[in-house]
Amino acid sequence: MKTAQELLLERKTRVHKAISLEKPDRTPVIIMADAFCATHMGVKMADFCSSLAMQNQTMLNSAKALGDIDGMNSVFAAGPVFPLIFMTHVKLPGKELPENALWQLDEKEVMKVEDYDTILAKGWAPFMQDYLVNRLHYPLGQTLEELAQTPQFVKNFEDAGYMVYSPIIATAVPELLGGGRSMPKFMHDLYKIPDKVEAVLDVIQKESLETLRQQIRATNSSIVFMSPARGASEFFSPKLWQRFVWKYLKETIDVIIEEGAAADIHIDSNWGRDLEFFRTLPKGKCIFETDSATDIYKVKEVLGDMMCIKGDVPAAKLALGTPDEVYNYSAQLVKDMGPGFILSSGCSIPPNAKVENVKAMISAATGK
Repeated sequence: MKTAQELLLERKTRVHKAISLEKPDRTPVIIMADAFCATHMGVKMADFCSSLAMQNQTMLNSAKALGDIDGMNSVFAAGPVFPLIFMTHVKLPGKELPENALWQLDEKEVMKVEDYDTILAKGWAPFMQDYLVNRLHYPLGQTLEELAQTPQFVKNFEDAGYMVYSPIIATAVPELLGGGRSMPKFMHDLYKIPDKVEAVLDVIQKESLETLRQQIRATNSSIVFMSPARGASEFFSPKLWQRFVWKYLKETIDVIIEEGAAADIHIDSNWGRDLEFFRTLPKGKCIFETDSATDIYKVKEVLGDMMCIKGDVPAAKLALGTPDEVYNYSAQLVKDMGPGFILSSGCSIPPNAKVENVKAMISAATGK
C-alpha cells in the first residue's frame, strides 16, 4: 500500500503532466466542491459556515469518503469570503437564512459613483478595508486571522495524500467593481464614464497584482485559481470586453506565470466568441476551467493544442441524473479530450448532488 506522501507525489505529477499537455498515467480528477461536502458529511450549512477550519475538516472528510480523487480545488469554501471578491454582502445560513440554506450574494448598489474619486485619490487598499468594515459590516479582522491558517489547511490535505489544486483564490479586478456597484450600475458606468472606470481599475490592478505576487511566493503555489466570473463574452460587446475584461485578465495571468505558477482560469458562462484570444497565452501554462456553458468541444477545437482543459460535468446532471448517465458523459469526455484534460464538475458540485453520481464521475477517470 502506498503511503500518503507517495500518493500525493503521484497525484501532483498526474495533474501537472495534464497541465503541460503531456500524457499522464490516467486522466486526473479534481473535485470542486464545498457546500456539497457539508451535505455529504451530514453537517448543517450553518455549522459549515461557522469557520474556515470547520470547512477544511468537512471537505477533507468528504474527499476521503469519495475515494481515489487526485485532489480538491481549494481548502475552504469560497461563499463565506465572497465579500472579499465581489465587494457585496453575503447572506449566511443560521444568520439571515435558515440553518441549512446555501449562502446567497445579496447584491445591490453599495459602492457609489463618487467612490471612484476616493479610490483614485487614496488608493484601493484603504478604501476596500473601510468599505468592508463600515459598509458591509464584514468581520475582516477575524477572516484575515482565519486565512492565515491556510498553510495548515493545505497541510491537512497533503498529509492525507490529496493535492490542493490551488491554495489561492484570485479574482479579476472588474469583479470587485461589478459586485460593489452591482452589475447593472457597473455596466452603465462602462458606457457613461469609461475613462474613469478604467483609471480606477488600473489603480486596483496595480495593487492587486503586487498582493498576488506575494501570495504566490508565500504559499509556493504551483497553480493559481482565478475567476473572471462575470467577464463572459455574452455579457459584453467585443470592444468593451477587450478593454474591461481581457486587458485585466491577461495582465493577471501574465503575473501568475511570471511567478512560476500555472493559471487556472475559471470560466463561468459562455465565452465562445472570444476563445481565440486565449491562444496568445503561453503554451502549457494555463488551464481553461469551463462550467459547461462554453461548449467544451469548441474549447478543445480552438485551444486543445495550447492549454489544458478542465471540466465540465454539469451541475444538473450531478443532481438530477443517474450514475450511468454521469459515468457515460464523463467517460466520453475522458476519451474525447485527450491527455491535456482534468475531469471535474462544471463549476462547483451542487449541494444537492447525489453522492453516487459524484462517485460515478470519479470512476470514469480512475477506472475503479
